[in-house]
Amino acid sequence: MSTLTNATTDALAGALSHLDLLESEGIHILREVGAECRNPALLFSGGKDSIVLLRLAEKAFRPGGFPFPLLHIDTGHNFPEVVNFRDRRAAELGERLIVRTLDDSIARGTVVIRNEEEPRNPYQSVTLLEAIEEFQFDACIGGARRDEEKARAKERIFSFRDEFGQWDPKNQRPELWDLYNTRTRPGEHMRVFPISNWTEADVWQYIARERLEVPELYFAHRRPVVRRSGNLLPISELVLPRAGETVEEVSVRFRTVGDMTCTCPVESEAATLEEIIRETVSTRVTERGATRMDDQTSEVSMELRKREGYF
Repeated sequence: MSTLTNATTDALAGALSHLDLLESEGIHILREVGAECRNPALLFSGGKDSIVLLRLAEKAFRPGGFPFPLLHIDTGHNFPEVVNFRDRRAAELGERLIVRTLDDSIARGTVVIRNEEEPRNPYQSVTLLEAIEEFQFDACIGGARRDEEKARAKERIFSFRDEFGQWDPKNQRPELWDLYNTRTRPGEHMRVFPISNWTEADVWQYIARERLEVPELYFAHRRPVVRRSGNLLPISELVLPRAGETVEEVSVRFRTVGDMTCTCPVESEAATLEEIIRETVSTRVTERGATRMDDQTSEVSMELRKREGYF
């Protein structure tokens, strides 16, 4: 068997764009999940990162079906446009979509909402762990990226969770030479992040290159908002202006789409993918730092939430 010299491999790498290399890594990771894990699921919310995951899965497994279902943990407060996009995209692909909602957990009494105005995002970990137990998933594939938040930067690509669904950043497995240890005992599972090494700009450049459809919320549009705690909070049936707040109609777009009660848009005129890419590469604030009030104001850090089973 012939081997490639360093010069040859360097030349091959030079012929590929950075998106090609990231795509190749993501496909390799997804195929590792398909080959090594007994019963995985791919977390699909309808957001931009999970849309990229679907494209990578198509390239990894088509013309066959995916070797895993799609799974969404719905807070019950998600944007209707994103939920509709989620359902339509899953139907177009002909893939099984499993939806479990926080309302189910509330009805069972496993989640107790202390204040109806507080964000539901931190409670998603309970519903996710219940879904993992219900279906006996041994791996959940997610679209988290290391550039999003400092706790996410500590994640391995194959991130181990113990029998309680908890994450210990000091007890993770080495991933030398892209070799992944997927062994788990009953009750344990992995969280797998194929686009860990991507940036927000990479995601948008890939969406543009692949001509992927995304929810319209990501593009600039006019929307009524109030200014609260330094953020723009979109007005909806779940978010109403407080005493002293003024409702403004502003041109905005969303960098991330989550719980309507805590996901904030940014002022923007970027109405095309090219304009979004230019805007993204020039920003100095992470998408979660700029747009997720629960991350900014929560008394519980993202790392502690992840230790308890959060995405």
